[in-house]
Amino acid sequence: MSVQDIPALNAALNALATVLITLGYVQIKAAQRAPDTAARSARIASHRKIMLAAGAVSAVFLVGYVTHKALVRGVHTPFGGEGAIRGIYYAMLISHIILAIAIAYLVPKTFWLALKGDYETHRRWARFTYPIWYYVSVTGVLVYFFLYVWWPKAAA
Repeated sequence: MSVQDIPALNAALNALATVLITLGYVQIKAAQRAPDTAARSARIASHRKIMLAAGAVSAVFLVGYVTHKALVRGVHTPFGGEGAIRGIYYAMLISHIILAIAIAYLVPKTFWLALKGDYETHRRWARFTYPIWYYVSVTGVLVYFFLYVWWPKAAA
């Protein structure tokens, strides 16, 4: 693997995290509608496993992202798009970066609340954490496609 392969790997990790976050959300919503305690408990256990997997995948992504930035010495990949798409890209990128910084705190805090058994507070935090984490995960994949697939900057 070369340094040029890391962004694609990171995009794949973000995509996998998005799928896992979606599945975890589906499981907890299904738990709320479960017909009995056993079914509810099974869905909650599934939700927990899936969300822990999503957290692990996101942590591996973060290691890959930091590693890539270190290996390229912080040099950013230029965006090749022109016109309106440039404004759309940078608006998405700025919101992605700001919310990714928030997620670095929100996800571990939300996990900690669940792991220590404070489910009521966990639910309150998750109502904010989930959509932000989801957005960051999806836009992470989009940033990759904008930079490397759809509008790569031509080498000078």
